[in-house]
Amino acid sequence: MTVEVGTKVEGKVTGITNFGAFVDLGEGQSGMVHISEVANGYVKDIHDVLKVGDTVKVLVLSEKDKKIALSIKQATEQPKKPKYQHREHRERKVQHKPVETFDDMMSGFMKESEERMSVIRKNTEGKRGGRGGRRS
Repeated sequence: MTVEVGTKVEGKVTGITNFGAFVDLGEGQSGMVHISEVANGYVKDIHDVLKVGDTVKVLVLSEKDKKIALSIKQATEQPKKPKYQHREHRERKVQHKPVETFDDMMSGFMKESEERMSVIRKNTEGKRGGRGGRRS
């Protein structure tokens, strides 16, 4: 029996390393489950999830030069989460500003501009001349 990519197969864990687990698929074939494909969440230590001798259901991801890549997390059916969850629409209270005339906008701009200029003048006035300047 040849293992085809995309099929789900049951196998027995024969060995565990820091980076994954080896699974015997039967008929002299074995594959490896990388630690990132063991569970849906983060797995710090693979020994917490698998033990030698465990029977697991795996999905065949790829087969190349008699090396078979397997996945446990993709073999288990999981409920699909919608990408976007719709929120209930809330009524928004829109506050409309009264329409300003051009003269009102211009006077507001001039007032704001004068305030900014006074701050700039105040901050640069003390920096002109005085001690520590250039000496010729």
